Amino acid sequence: MINKSKNFKLAVIGLGYVGLPLALEFAKNRNVIAYDINQSRIKKLKASIDINLEITKKQFKESKLIKFTSSIDDLKLANFFIVTVPTPINKFKNPDLTPLKKSSKSIGKILKKNDIVVYESTVYPGCIEEDCVPILEKYSKLKFNKDFFCGYSPERINPGDKKYTISNIKKITSGSTPKIAKQVDKLYNEIVTVGTYRAASIKIAEAAKVIENTQRDLNIALINELSIIFNKMNIDTQAVLRAAGSKWNFLPFKPGLVGGHCIGVDPYYLTYKAKIIGYNPKIILAGRKINYGMGKYVALNLIREMKKIKIKINNSKVLIMGLTFKENCADIRNSGIDRVISELKRMQCDLDFYDPWVNSQEIKKNMVLFQNQNFLNVIMM
Repeated sequence: MINKSKNFKLAVIGLGYVGLPLALEFAKNRNVIAYDINQSRIKKLKASIDINLEITKKQFKESKLIKFTSSIDDLKLANFFIVTVPTPINKFKNPDLTPLKKSSKSIGKILKKNDIVVYESTVYPGCIEEDCVPILEKYSKLKFNKDFFCGYSPERINPGDKKYTISNIKKITSGSTPKIAKQVDKLYNEIVTVGTYRAASIKIAEAAKVIENTQRDLNIALINELSIIFNKMNIDTQAVLRAAGSKWNFLPFKPGLVGGHCIGVDPYYLTYKAKIIGYNPKIILAGRKINYGMGKYVALNLIREMKKIKIKINNSKVLIMGLTFKENCADIRNSGIDRVISELKRMQCDLDFYDPWVNSQEIKKNMVLFQNQNFLNVIMM
C-alpha cells in the first residue's frame, strides 16, 4: 500500500544550493530530515550558518521542523527521499555520476517497501531509471515499481536571486507510475505557490531540465560570437543589442563568461547521451566551444588594449574584480574567470583579486588554479 502524502516522512539528501532551501521550505510545515555527508557543513547549519550566503538567520528560524544530520541511520525514519546531490563533469567533460550513485547506494541500504525516491539533480534522459534504480534495487533487494517507487523533479534554483525562489518558480514533477506522479506533484504543490507542471514520464522531465540550460548556453554563445565579430569591426556590441532589443521579440541575451554548475555543465550531459545512442551533436558542442573560449578571448583583448597604450605586460599589476560565476553569489564552481586568470598568469601579469562574496581558503580548496600558488591575494570586505 502506497503512503498518502500527508503520511510522508521527508528526507533531503545533499544540502548545497539546491537541497538546503528545499529542506527549509518543506520544514515550515513538515518534519524534514536534512542530510549531508559533510559533518562541518552540518555543524554550521545547526548553528544557522550558511557559508553559501543564500539563507538568512530569519529563514532558519522559520523552518522549525528541520533536523540536520550526517548520520545515515537517521534516514531510516524517512519514507520519502529527495536527492539533491551535485552532478558535475570530469576532466574529459563526461558526466560524473559518483555523488548520485553513492547517494543511491546509501538510500538503497535503508530503503523499505512503499518508499519513494525523488531525484532533483540534473541528469541526461534515462539516467534515473537506467543508472540509479538498479543501484536502489541491488542494495535494497526490493523491486522497482512493485516494492518502491521513484520520481524526478528537476531543480530550478537560481543562486543569488532573491526574487525567484523555490516557492515562486514553477516546478516540473514526474513519477514512475501515474499514481506516484500524482503524489509527487501534490507534495511539491505544498511549497510551490505558482504551481507545478506534471510531466508524462521521468524521461521527459529529465530531458526538459537538461535542455533548459542547453538553450541558454547556445543563446549566449550566439551573442558571444556576434560580440567577437562586432569587435573586429569596431562596432559597440552593447549599442547593437540595445538597438536590436527595440523589437518586441528580440531575446535579451548578453555576451560574457559562462560558468556555474548548470549552464556550463548540463549541455555535456545531453551530448554524452546523444553520442551513446549514435548521434554526434554539432550545434550544442559548437556553442560550448565558443563559450569555453571566452575567458581566453577576454584576457587577450585586455593584453591587446594594454599594448595600445604602451603598458608593459610582464609584471603589470592587474586587478580582477569578481571570482564567482555570477553576481551576488558565493559559488565559485566552474567560474569562467579561471580561464582569464590562467591566460594573464601565462603572460606573467601580477594579479590581485577582489570579491566580497568569497572566502580565500575556499578558493584554494576548490579551484585548481589557486592550489599551491603564491600569487593569490584576495581582497575581502
